[in-house]
Amino acid sequence: MVEQHRERRATRRGEYTPSWRGVLLMGVVVMGTLACGSTPRPGPDDDPDDPRFRDRTVRPGISVLLNDSVHLIKDKRVGLITNQTGVDEKGRSTVDLLFSDERATKANAKLVALFSPEHGIRGTEDRSNLPNELDPKTGLMIYSLYQRSTMGPPDSTLRNVDVLVVDLQDIGTRTWTYVGVMLYAMQAAERRGIPFLVLDRPNPLNGLRAEGAILDSAIADARESTLESPRNGFSLWPVPLRHGLTMGEMAALFHRELKMTGRLHVVPMTNWRRGMWFDDTDLPWVKPSPNLPTLKSALVYPALVPFEATNVSVGRGTNDPFERVGAPWFKADSLKRLLDDLELAGVRFQTERFSPRDPGDKKYDGQTIPGIRITVTDRERLQVGRLGAALLWAIAKAHGPAFTYTERRIDERLGSTAVRQALIAGEDPDRVIDRQLQEIIRYEQSVRRYHLYR
Repeated sequence: MVEQHRERRATRRGEYTPSWRGVLLMGVVVMGTLACGSTPRPGPDDDPDDPRFRDRTVRPGISVLLNDSVHLIKDKRVGLITNQTGVDEKGRSTVDLLFSDERATKANAKLVALFSPEHGIRGTEDRSNLPNELDPKTGLMIYSLYQRSTMGPPDSTLRNVDVLVVDLQDIGTRTWTYVGVMLYAMQAAERRGIPFLVLDRPNPLNGLRAEGAILDSAIADARESTLESPRNGFSLWPVPLRHGLTMGEMAALFHRELKMTGRLHVVPMTNWRRGMWFDDTDLPWVKPSPNLPTLKSALVYPALVPFEATNVSVGRGTNDPFERVGAPWFKADSLKRLLDDLELAGVRFQTERFSPRDPGDKKYDGQTIPGIRITVTDRERLQVGRLGAALLWAIAKAHGPAFTYTERRIDERLGSTAVRQALIAGEDPDRVIDRQLQEIIRYEQSVRRYHLYR
């Protein structure tokens, strides 16, 4: 009761303290032994300068696999789902490491197939229905998992695969298709009776906070979609917009909640802690998509992604996508006043004009349009769920019928038809978000069993 009383309400001034803070690591074993391999931590009587405690480098799952857990791919033909984000702490490609690294070679592991998600294996494509292609470096076929009828590897591509491995950088937001690719690939591996390995990576937004609307189960895809008929790959399961989990933890959640029976192994990172933002890890930031060039854009992305389903530009085709909103019909001064009156913590707003150039969403190409620049001033206090609600409320209030959207698409991204309707009807965004808090707290408590890090 004390904990619930302390967390009973998230105020717009940033007083919300997630119930995960200070929770100790809860070991989760998922269909096998998890490779831990973390550096020991000094106890109260230990010398912190002892050599045992000096290496605090965050190492992603690919490094742990090759250093400590290469037996998981020993004598196996490996299929790898990855893209440009699959790199180790030195920036070396997971493709190269599994194809020719001495540790993989010594284990007689043979990379035989590559699979790419949205944006392609190099992360440069901003279009749908990507074709298969040949990788010039390895000579392997790259099977696209971003086609009209495909989000998981078809059975025909797995006939010569003994183990399926995924190494992709999530961004901590429910509406991210890489998570969908992982789920459908888990289903494909289960159908073929082959093990599935997740090489874990940091949640860039840290693992301490969950916020935003939890996806309404009436919208969620996972129970309705099949491997042959996926829907959209990002409205999968009832989690909040900012979910606070890593890819490995999400895999464990899917495996248990969907009662999957395939062999799942999560290879965790070493030295990552839930309070770390990506720039605390010293790992190289590799753009997870053409429109998320920086950690700043990834942080604001959860608040702005619902506007992908509207006639509002989110800055695609500029140097700072997902850090601004705009449209030719924007009343920027009025919109800024509405947003300023809400006194949102950790963020400020400025009016501006910007010009999208060849934007992937085709919105207002070459036009100079009025807009609002969103600048994060304190990321620890910022609540992106509350920011997104405020933007939707204010844009609808300031512009009336000029603001249009596709109901199904905006609800899939926002997560809740009821939340969307309340905000556009003019209900105070703080009250709308406050109504979500008890559900968020229950979610936080329910996913502790999947935590692999403290």
